[in-house]
Amino acid sequence: MGKKVKFSEPELDRIIEMAWEDRTPFEAIQAQFGVNESQVIALMRSNMKQSSFKMWRARVQGRNTKHLKKSPEDLDRFRSSRQKSISLNKISKR
Repeated sequence: MGKKVKFSEPELDRIIEMAWEDRTPFEAIQAQFGVNESQVIALMRSNMKQSSFKMWRARVQGRNTKHLKKSPEDLDRFRSSRQKSISLNKISKR
């Protein structure tokens, strides 16, 4: 995984949450947290049960929306239009 980066528990939770989201590309995770796709995979492998990791990998593999270059051209956002806005990795207060 190259150099090891330490994340706080909330940061790690957010990376895992973003990795599970169908429409959040790996490039968005890299832009926010500085970890590339292979590093996200390594984080997922080390922080999930083996069965959960296998389920996630099967789900992500070949999913066009997880890679900006493979995404449909009209997809120009990282989040659902119904999702609450997020700024500085903190969910806006309700």
